[in-house]
Formats: sequence, C-alpha cells, structure tokens
Amino acid sequence: MSKDVVTVDSLVKQYGQLMAVDGISFQVYEGEVFAFLGPNGAGKTTTVEILECIRPLTSGTAHVLGYDVTRNEDVKEIKKRIGVLPQEFCALDKLTVKENIALIGDMYAKHLDIAEVIKLLDLEDKTNEKFENLSGGLKQRVGVAAALVSDPQLIFLDEPTTGLDPKARRDVWAVIANLKKLGKTVFLTTHYMEEAQTLADRVAIINKGKIAVIGSPQELISQYGGLKVLKICGGDKKLAGLLQKKYDKVALNGNGDVLVKIDDVDEFWRVMTTLTDIKVGKDIEIQTPTIEDVFLKITGARITEEGELK
Repeated sequence: MSKDVVTVDSLVKQYGQLMAVDGISFQVYEGEVFAFLGPNGAGKTTTVEILECIRPLTSGTAHVLGYDVTRNEDVKEIKKRIGVLPQEFCALDKLTVKENIALIGDMYAKHLDIAEVIKLLDLEDKTNEKFENLSGGLKQRVGVAAALVSDPQLIFLDEPTTGLDPKARRDVWAVIANLKKLGKTVFLTTHYMEEAQTLADRVAIINKGKIAVIGSPQELISQYGGLKVLKICGGDKKLAGLLQKKYDKVALNGNGDVLVKIDDVDEFWRVMTTLTDIKVGKDIEIQTPTIEDVFLKITGARITEEGELK
C-alpha cells in the first residue's frame, strides 16, 4: 500500500446550525487520483479548502503530507507542497498564457521551467495569447498549469470541468490523466459521474456532509451497481413471456424493449443461445452498471448536469 498523503479523521465543519462536513474520515494515497463525488452543497469544496489551509476546521484532525492543517508552522509547509485549481479559476485577462503561469511561479522559491509546463499542458500554440481570448477548456488548462508550476506533490482540482462542453471536458480529463503519469497525487472534486469513473483510482461518494462509501470505481459498481442487463431492442410481450419461462429477471420497458438481468458470463451465453435458437432478429445491447447506478443505489437520487440532486 502506498503511503498516506492526506489523512482525515472525524472531520467536522459547522456554520451555526449548518453541519457542512459531518465527521468524515478518509485517506488519500501517494500517486493516486482520488475523487470526491457528490452534488452541490455536499461538503466537497469545504473539505478541500480545509486541507488547503484556507478554511479552519471545527473539530477532528486533518494532515496533509504529514503536516497538521491546524498548526501555523505546518500550514506554511503544506502551502509550499500543494497545487490548487479552485472551483472558479481566474487569471489576469490582459496577460498572456506564459505571463500568467510565470506570475504564479514567481510566488514560489523554486518552480518548474515555464516553457516546460506550457508544453506539458499542450499550450505551446497559445503561449502568447491573452487569457481573455481563450476558450473555457483552455482557461482550465492554464489553471492546471498554474497549479503544477510549483512542482507540488499533491494537486487539488475543485470541479475542474464544470460548465465545459463535452469536448473541452475530455481535453481536461487527458490533462488530469497525464498528471498521474507525472507521479502527482490528485484530489479531484466533481459532480460528474463519468468524470469520477474515468479518472479516479478511488471514489468517495459524499452527500449532506457525510461519506457514504469509498472504493475503486469497479469495487463500488460490483457491490452496489446491480446486474448487467441484456436489452433486446423492440422486443414484445411474446418474447418476454418466452424468456420468463427460462429466466427469473425479465421485464418489458416502456419502449417495448425486453430487458434480461444477467448474473454472470455463463448466464449471458445461456440467454444468447436461447435467442439464437428461437431466431430473434433484433438488435441486442449490453448495459453495464456505472457509478451513476451506484450513486442512485446509495443516495436514492441522481445529480443533474448543474450539480443538483433530483
């Protein structure tokens, strides 16, 4: 097991009667992408701001890279060793990409070569472009570059792709995946299910200030995601009835598709053999459970594109 980079125990953050973070405990391991997945107001940003030494905790303990976030002398050491992309990243509009990254770099005693950082983030053709002229996705890449320029051991990315179009979002995903290849530990907060499932080594589902489950995406899907489903497109009641005589978990959805829940590979091939024998000439799809199914199972709700529960 890799060593702990972040260790949190019984962490509480309270604002009057509001319990923003309610006694959570977790670890982040060296070299992994760790995702906090939850809706707006779940406690994601509050938690990372405590770990970034921006916001004080109410009770419990939190250590980052072995340093205590509540000790002033330790706070200085933490800030030297972390990189941060805040939820609403802003740079100086009239400065170029290179100038903005250099400005952040100059705040540290040591920093990476600016040209090398620009190259790592695939921003070379935008080096001398003013920040105000960049697309949303490119602005976020500049934000990641700013978080990386000090060569931190741990990088916090707070909702890095919120509001981006699908292509820009995937471009940022590629950047985040590359951070792991560089040996960085990444703490990612997100309300996008696919983002967490695609990028994270481990996911913590957080809701109403509490962590519900933690595990790798595949572990969580296996435990909570439910069964795979074989969908026979445009089936009918007759086909559903035939299959129900052989298999327990058969249903007809509102679109007239026959759905067969599959326990394992052997059952999949048995169902396929049956469909071949009765010469079903329909399109067949395999639906695999996702982190979204896990979230629905755990919380009883889904998250909208805007990050709200529904």
